[in-house]
Amino acid sequence: MPDQPLLQPFDLGALRLPNRVVMAPLTRARATNPGLLPTELHAAYYAQRATAGLIVSEGVWVSERAVAFPHVPGLFTEEQTVAWRRVTGLVRALGGRIVAQLWHAGSASPGEMTGAEIAGFVKEYATAAARARRAGFDGVEIAANGVYPLARFLNARLNSRTDAYGPDGGRPLLDVVDAVCGAWDDGTRRVGVRLSPYWSRHDDPRAGEAYPWMPDEAALSRYDEVVTALSGRPLAYLHLRGPAPLSGPDEAAFARYRRLYDGPLIANHGFGRESGNALVRAGTADAVSYARHFIANPDLVTRLALGHDLAAGDPALHYEGGARGYVDHPAWTPAPLPLAG
Repeated sequence: MPDQPLLQPFDLGALRLPNRVVMAPLTRARATNPGLLPTELHAAYYAQRATAGLIVSEGVWVSERAVAFPHVPGLFTEEQTVAWRRVTGLVRALGGRIVAQLWHAGSASPGEMTGAEIAGFVKEYATAAARARRAGFDGVEIAANGVYPLARFLNARLNSRTDAYGPDGGRPLLDVVDAVCGAWDDGTRRVGVRLSPYWSRHDDPRAGEAYPWMPDEAALSRYDEVVTALSGRPLAYLHLRGPAPLSGPDEAAFARYRRLYDGPLIANHGFGRESGNALVRAGTADAVSYARHFIANPDLVTRLALGHDLAAGDPALHYEGGARGYVDHPAWTPAPLPLAG
């Protein structure tokens, strides 16, 4: 549909996307079993959203020490790997594409990790990437956003190291990228990176003063260096979370990194139908990811295509509730036609 660039196909690394509407990673905390396994609920949830051009899974733990929250599934045991095959198999059977977001949310700070521990940390990502491939995922996304370890290394206020992991705060991320690309090792671009350079303490009230990050120019310049370095890696895409959309998405924020990164760019944070189409039409991003809109609109692509209103979810059920608030959101249906007289 020429009037909606979001609905145009696109080649993202090794993947041919039928549209540019990406499902952003959404932690929903439904893995309530002791093994942190994805269940039939997860399979149904992702299958319902298979019309997305690309699904980025919820963040999955890369190791046992990466775990920081309850009921989030992992990808560090054989049992978890096998369970994820049910999810990826259904998504693919319905014509979808899904990548696993690899996540480490452990409490270790940059100053507490030895060089050997950082090397082990990098290896955990590589091992999880190899598991993701065996689990049937189409690729992986490295989560280097928010208040978590890879992002902490990029935060000069938190990373006061004086060795090679201090002044060059991007080195751990680049080491992870290189290790994960090597672990996939099939000659195709199957690895993406998620960054949030504009994240501040106001984005996560739980962080408070423990995460003294405000996106000033000094902070952003470190991300400039990292994005430039990522541009030279064999990545499928860069997934960028923009600033808080106070009056709509900030196109200039994405344009900044568009100039620095020469691969496909996925933009995220606060987009709707018109703003998403406008960003792609302008060439500022190649695709747009949606988070909260995908919670209550499993058929989001259809609703965007037809211009229908979007349903609103219940925030009280975002992180708990079992099937309720997770797989019970109805798809849009047209009003019944009047009966012939």
